[in-house]
Amino acid sequence: MNVKNPTLVLVAHGTRNPRGVEMVAELADAVGREVGETRVAFVDVLGPSPSEVLRGLTAPAVVVPAFLASGYHVHTDVPREVADSEHLRVTVTRALGPDPVFAQVMLERLRAVGWNDGDAIVFAAAGSSDQRALRDHRRAAAMLAELAQVPVRIGYVATAQPAVPDVVAELRREGHRRVFVASYLLARGLFHSRLVDAGSDGVADPLGVHAGIVDLVVDRFRAGAAVLHDSILTETAEVAPRGRLG
Repeated sequence: MNVKNPTLVLVAHGTRNPRGVEMVAELADAVGREVGETRVAFVDVLGPSPSEVLRGLTAPAVVVPAFLASGYHVHTDVPREVADSEHLRVTVTRALGPDPVFAQVMLERLRAVGWNDGDAIVFAAAGSSDQRALRDHRRAAAMLAELAQVPVRIGYVATAQPAVPDVVAELRREGHRRVFVASYLLARGLFHSRLVDAGSDGVADPLGVHAGIVDLVVDRFRAGAAVLHDSILTETAEVAPRGRLG
């Protein structure tokens, strides 16, 4: 089977936030210009689901979870959707985050709103009840701290503690004169709007569609396509008839 051009299925969290949906579509368009056919699917709230998209494909597919941390959706929803699709030629890559690319984008966004070397940073994430996702948030915050060369505190918008405003207030009490919020969110919406009232000196824009993030998705896709290609070559070799002896 030819797997030179598998379809990329970009799976995101379903949201009623139009800006979030638009951002995912824009990201898919940008990636599609690099890798070819790209489809978008959602888990939770919004459709189409990954299984619906995969059922409509005859070509092999590479599923890239467009999540900033690997919690329930990545570990449970996506594999279940792939299994339910009964598509025979699918590989699933690891999630987008955490990755040093996001730290670079966050620092760029921080500098754009006035952050200077030495200013305190609050790493603002949506939050999760899944401890695996919270571990990924800690890893992502550590990447930002290493790049910015300042300690980075984590605050959450929802679902987990401590809340972003509480972390900002704590840093103020400790004597930090300037405190900035780095948004570990993909797009503007309700969660990002809450950060404006956190009491900081500036709130960085969400990650959005950035050239570095586009390249990251492309890299995930190409790695998945290579795995898919190798698995099919191995399977083909195993079922190929032996040549005649003598």
